[in-house]
Amino acid sequence: MRRWFNTAGPCNPADHYMLPPEERLPGVRDLIDRKAYFVLHAPRQIGKTTSLLTLAQALTREGRYLAILVSMEVGAPFPEDPGAAELAVLAEWRRTADWQLPAELRPPPFPDAPPGQRIGAALGAWAQAAPRPLVVFLDEIDALRDTTLVSVLRQLRSGYPGRPHGFPHALALIGLRDVRDYKMASGGGDRLGTSSPFNIKVESLTLRNFTRDEVAALYAQHTSDTGQVFQPDAVDRAVELTRGQPWLVNALARQLVDVLVKDRAQPITVADVDRAKEILIERQDTHLDSLVERLREPRIRAVIEPMLAGSALPNVPPDDLRFVVDLGLVRMTAEGGLDIANPIYREIIVRELAFPIRASLPQVKATWLTSDGRLDADRLLDAFLSFWRQHGEPLLGVAPYHEIAPHLVFMAFIHRVVNGGGTVDREYAIGRGRMDLCARYAGETLAIELKVWRDGRPDPLAEGLAQLDEYLAGLGLQRGWLVLFDQRSGQPPIAERTRRERALTPAGREVAVIRA
Repeated sequence: MRRWFNTAGPCNPADHYMLPPEERLPGVRDLIDRKAYFVLHAPRQIGKTTSLLTLAQALTREGRYLAILVSMEVGAPFPEDPGAAELAVLAEWRRTADWQLPAELRPPPFPDAPPGQRIGAALGAWAQAAPRPLVVFLDEIDALRDTTLVSVLRQLRSGYPGRPHGFPHALALIGLRDVRDYKMASGGGDRLGTSSPFNIKVESLTLRNFTRDEVAALYAQHTSDTGQVFQPDAVDRAVELTRGQPWLVNALARQLVDVLVKDRAQPITVADVDRAKEILIERQDTHLDSLVERLREPRIRAVIEPMLAGSALPNVPPDDLRFVVDLGLVRMTAEGGLDIANPIYREIIVRELAFPIRASLPQVKATWLTSDGRLDADRLLDAFLSFWRQHGEPLLGVAPYHEIAPHLVFMAFIHRVVNGGGTVDREYAIGRGRMDLCARYAGETLAIELKVWRDGRPDPLAEGLAQLDEYLAGLGLQRGWLVLFDQRSGQPPIAERTRRERALTPAGREVAVIRA
């Protein structure tokens, strides 16, 4: 039977290429053996449900435990009505047990209990009736909020001393956030008192991304089944673009083998991976779309906006910073700094933020192309200066992030330039002091650095030339652009202050300086 790369719902080894989930969960069996109650948190679409469902099936199949993964998500519509949420959840649990477990291991009729006690009563009755120690994984626990979340957590705390005969032997809360965030989800204040919302937990685990070897092993399953080879440098490029994020790893491969290179005799190349990346970015499937929806949330913006501007992180509350990391949009690097989680997210974020501007762009005639369709950098410079003088001021007001409005307008323009025939790669991070862009079109490459001149700061020209010198050297180029957006107070209108200059980097590379 043919298998495929899965991008929707839990993986099934009969249908999907997949890796052994427990390899990314070291120590979890030991926690279960120790009757532990623990938390597993990780970003969406990283494999939490697949990993715990597979583990539950393995534990049950081995005969030592009765293990099941059940969802709490159906209780989400009832944040202030625990009784209604409990009825919805317990009905879902029974349906889940019908397909996950053989008849002799399914739960007994859940006992009648008052609202706010039904989850605890059901787990207690099931543990007492189960022929083996009961292990329960509560998926999507952080879908619950407010009074309902408080009620469930309190019932788990209350039942915990009765394990393993009067309450589940071991239990895990599975969700996007660590337990430290549950107090915020509960509405804060005194709902949970001063104690930890889940102070019976032994440990908080997370689920890491795939390593390079794991990506290669996953792709090798397709090769084994079909004979189609992923060239080693194509695997390297996939790892570079995704940083091993499981959904992206599978989504790239799905585009490659099901859309771009259907001929199984043809190997997958680096160029194919880059084409697949562009398709993913343009399509913004459900997983990607759900991430970009978050960009306008104040606590997300407080982290992402300075990253795009290359400035220092403001005084962001630690819980907010951890939330953005838990969401999977950013990561802490090995050096302890903050970076966008992977290059694909990096591109999607700026494209999404620039989209209102792209939609507002006037028709711009492609005067920057030569007669044979190649990119002429000098003509493009003239076209941008004309565009900026005429349209820059009104378009700045369309940008969703005010601090980086000039960057977003510029990127919308460049995206219009390369749309359909080229690519733009962007580099930005906390404290870089600039954003670097590399535009490629019809065999031509243009390196661009964006910087902002703000109140109280010196002219950024010298710093920008030195930074651009390093960027050009890395790309093997001798020419580039340095765009300096003057955001100081009291400046004349854009149409009056926009001009070009010529300069040389410290290494003698030629630079077109745009003061805008």
